[in-house]
Amino acid sequence: MALFPAGFRLSTRKIFPLVPIRFHPRKASGLHEEELAFQELYTAERFASCLHSCSDIRSLRKLHAHILSHGFGDNIYLGSKLLNLYASFGGLPESRWVFHKIINRNLSLWNSAIVGYFRASYFEEVLCLYLNLKFQGIGIDSSAVTFGLKSCIKLGNVEFGRGIHVDAIKFGLNKDKFVGSSLVGLYSSFQCMEDAQQAFEEILDKDVVAYTAMITGYAQLSEFHLFKAFGIASDMQREGLDANRVTLVSLLQAAGKSEALKEGQSVHCYALRREIDHADEVFQTSLVDMYARCGARTTAASVLRKMERRSVASWNALIAGLIHCGQVSEALKIFSLMQQEGNISPDSITLANVISACSDLNYAHFATRIHGYLIRRDIPLDIVLTTALIEMYSKCDKTTRARELFDQLIIRDVILYNVMISGYLQNDMVYEATILFGEMVKAGVRPNSATVLSMLSTFADLADIRRGRWIHGFVVRYCLQTDVDVSNQILHMYAKCGCIDIARTTFNSIAKKDLVSWTAMMMGYVNYGHADGALALFQLMQQTGEKPDTVTITTLLQALSQLGCLEPVKEIHGYLYRTCLEKDTATMNSIINTYGKCGRLDTSEAVFNNTKERGLTSWNTMITAYGMHGRCKKVLELFSQMQKENLKPDELTFTSVLSACSHAGFVEEGWRVFNSMSYEHSISPQEEHYGCMVDLLGRAGQLEEAYNFVKCSPLRDKASALCALLAACRIHRNTKLGEVIGSQLLDLEPTNSGTYALVSNVYAQAGKWSEAANLRTIARERGLRKIPGYSLIELEEHVCGI
Repeated sequence: MALFPAGFRLSTRKIFPLVPIRFHPRKASGLHEEELAFQELYTAERFASCLHSCSDIRSLRKLHAHILSHGFGDNIYLGSKLLNLYASFGGLPESRWVFHKIINRNLSLWNSAIVGYFRASYFEEVLCLYLNLKFQGIGIDSSAVTFGLKSCIKLGNVEFGRGIHVDAIKFGLNKDKFVGSSLVGLYSSFQCMEDAQQAFEEILDKDVVAYTAMITGYAQLSEFHLFKAFGIASDMQREGLDANRVTLVSLLQAAGKSEALKEGQSVHCYALRREIDHADEVFQTSLVDMYARCGARTTAASVLRKMERRSVASWNALIAGLIHCGQVSEALKIFSLMQQEGNISPDSITLANVISACSDLNYAHFATRIHGYLIRRDIPLDIVLTTALIEMYSKCDKTTRARELFDQLIIRDVILYNVMISGYLQNDMVYEATILFGEMVKAGVRPNSATVLSMLSTFADLADIRRGRWIHGFVVRYCLQTDVDVSNQILHMYAKCGCIDIARTTFNSIAKKDLVSWTAMMMGYVNYGHADGALALFQLMQQTGEKPDTVTITTLLQALSQLGCLEPVKEIHGYLYRTCLEKDTATMNSIINTYGKCGRLDTSEAVFNNTKERGLTSWNTMITAYGMHGRCKKVLELFSQMQKENLKPDELTFTSVLSACSHAGFVEEGWRVFNSMSYEHSISPQEEHYGCMVDLLGRAGQLEEAYNFVKCSPLRDKASALCALLAACRIHRNTKLGEVIGSQLLDLEPTNSGTYALVSNVYAQAGKWSEAANLRTIARERGLRKIPGYSLIELEEHVCGI
């Protein structure tokens, strides 16, 4: 295709309107009159000045043709302007043509092309030019590196950016403030804050742009890193640099995310002193967002009300902030006020936020009305609105309607798939979620970390190792294991499924382990009775310098309670006081429980009495400890005391109290407590409560009453209660009833080795040795084997199993 249309006629009057027309005698020779007027006026400078008057690509092509016809096609000065203009008008082929027609290309022309392509959003072309420039042998400068890095940010290509970083170091450009700021921006955009910090420290002459890039990077991270943004802002002030609007907006974002109202207010005061508040709409919108996220609803509304121009973005900030703080009803009221404003119409973000609020409140009817509003107003359902509607319908248990909306969209991104998959999982439709995940992969949509995290979490809860391995395969295929959260979830899934060895292999493969990695692996060991493995892992964690949190300590205490190790418990107790963690109620409850299991009931009692904020869990833990040591009177005393302090007992409380009554033989007290569940506390007894009562009656020798109690109970699964009664029959030598119960148990649990052992012992005690031997033979043929028990004893700080 020809670059310029054939036969076009150049009107120089339109292109050179300020140049006077001169008449020449040679007009008769056939040369156009206007063209004769410029025989002596064609210069590169005049062409360059005329290029600025081109308003579209058509006029630019005409002027370009004139430049070529007068021999300026190889002029670097004009060429740089032409290729920039072509790029700005979307004429990428023409821009390339101009660039390649210039033979002697210097670094200035290369930079001009790179800058022009970047401004025209041709980011891939920028990187191609950068690569070509590297091989020209003329070097690179800060401009090429800066715009190359900015293009990597736009394209989301951090690895290419790392390559440019290497080039910058090679040419000594990494200390340049423009290059350094771009490097900080690149790494912070991808949350590589260690690399960003290193690039920042290498800048010799740091300016406000460099500081702002670091602040913005930390403001985008989790709450743990947000306060670093304020630390960098303080460093910037000490260097005598004043924050600009972008800096303040980033600081407000950090304050809002971390709900740090005091820091946000200090930024607001700084802006008032600098008179930024009254002039900048973007800053005021950020203020509204910060105050709303920090729970200062009145102040946020006041800032919005005082704004001279309230845009839809300002209203959106207030609505979204209120939803973030859980003030969903208030967010809907603000939406109503926004509609009364008159000159502002809600956009897709507004409606998506309102739909989200409806889903949080389970206002399906209200959200459906908004959906109808969209249809009546012919508002197109873009991917943002559709995603919000799908999420709303899923939360309101209308997954069929959600799927209909999902199927209506032709172009579906990973976020849309994630929302639909999460909707299925929230409604326990695991099969449908699995099928949709397969369809997503077949459609060529690449799953991200959020996709596999939700799937892995579900399969971990279901202990579904087969499908968990299936998802693990996709994690490896798409290289998602580099995300530590994904690796931690894979570890947790294998541990929950009982595959401790695979979980440990996964743990060892994590390059940058965080505290969650260590704690998840320790939990895996504890949950499957490998307390010694958890203890060894904790010691290894300490060698790496990782500091434990309350969750880690609670897990460690569970391991020590399994091992019965008293001395390490004392050390952890002291550590809690040294690190001011004794105020954490959950951790102190674990201390009470562990001391009780290690035989130090007096210490458990002392810790319980010294705990200032004792919740229901604290009382339950102490009651359980007393019951474990056979202190039934103290159990009943504590049970009465907690009710006097207006604490309502739950199912666990009653289980502990009934168990204590059973072990102490307090039949009357047990019946009184059991009956109070329904009549006084409106709690329906569960299987464990019936089991405790059967055990209580059985231990007291009231076997017939216990058997009738089981038969009349509403339990679907009566196996555990019958097991307790069968054990009582053996103790009290009631062989006849034992045979009846044993027969029922064998029908209910034909694969339980413990049942065969119990029934066999009943037969043996009655002298029916052939029946006992027959049962043991059947169990052996079916491959049923009772796991032997063992005791633990601590000798000189070592735990031995007996």
